[in-house]
Amino acid sequence: MNEYIDYLHEVFEWFGPVTTRKMFGGHGIYHNGLMFALVADGVLYLKTDGENSDHFVQEGLPPFEFIKKGKLIKTSYYRAPDEIMDDRELAAVWARRSYAAAVRAHK
Repeated sequence: MNEYIDYLHEVFEWFGPVTTRKMFGGHGIYHNGLMFALVADGVLYLKTDGENSDHFVQEGLPPFEFIKKGKLIKTSYYRAPDEIMDDRELAAVWARRSYAAAVRAHK
């Protein structure tokens, strides 16, 4: 898992510097102190809101969901497209959208 987390620094290099923190058995991915992505079960998810979620839905990308006390919890993080792992420019586009969602949520 650590190699994958380290690799995300390269994936997002055109977007800007990122930091990572362990959380809830996964990792939060941060830029300028705001979490815009997370890794759970070895899968990268990006932050969404009403302004950028259509991009994810159009690509057929599912949300991060988990069960808590018998209830299904759907989060505001959606699976990242696989293509961004090998395309720094595309990764920067998706990261900017998700970081913008994180900024909006923070206000």
